[in-house]
Amino acid sequence: MPDTTPTPDTASEAVDRAIGTTPEELREALRSTILFADLDDEQIDHIASAGTVLSLQRNVVLFDEGAEPHEFYLVMAGRIAIAQESEDGRESLLALMGPGELFGELGFLDGQTRSAQARALEESEVLVVPYAQLRLLYENHPAALWSAVQLLARRLRATDRALSDTVFLDVMGRTAKRLLEMAGDEDEFEMPLTQEELASMVGASRERVNKAIHAFVRLGWITHDHRHYRITNRKNLTLRAR
Repeated sequence: MPDTTPTPDTASEAVDRAIGTTPEELREALRSTILFADLDDEQIDHIASAGTVLSLQRNVVLFDEGAEPHEFYLVMAGRIAIAQESEDGRESLLALMGPGELFGELGFLDGQTRSAQARALEESEVLVVPYAQLRLLYENHPAALWSAVQLLARRLRATDRALSDTVFLDVMGRTAKRLLEMAGDEDEFEMPLTQEELASMVGASRERVNKAIHAFVRLGWITHDHRHYRITNRKNLTLRAR
């Protein structure tokens, strides 16, 4: 895995302070999350003012598995991969975090080291907020902790769904589901993952995932040219993902 870990003061070409993110954009981005949806304007402003927006190039690592945690992150643009690595060097891609999604908060809640690595899958922007600001918020407004409970419940449900997919869906079903997740509400999208990364997220070999994609092309459900994908039969692809 890449080992470039940025901080707000990193002076490399890979990580720069983002320019042009307005205070209002930061407020709206924070308010759109389950963790901060119920905060008032003053509370939101305290969180936003304590943060730093970073611009990341592809493959820049925000933190490694086992690192000491000191801050959480909000994706402003791009995608962040959450991954673990086995002792023999194989990678398991656990999740993709897109705009409006939080990650890195678990260390604040349980006091443990990072449970996975986080790295940019493409050019991305993230808001970095120190744990100290969260601690201050919850000390002054204990009721806000309920939002953290809701966030943890969502994480647990997502884990349950992932385990269910592994048990009940075959490789074609899991591949179909991942393609639909990448597409969102759009029929055309650029694949942010390499073949190896997609296979890791599906939980199968690259050869088997490629075979599934070729089958979808033959069936007329998708087309693709390198990383540009187009869903041509969303109904059947969705049925195959169930």
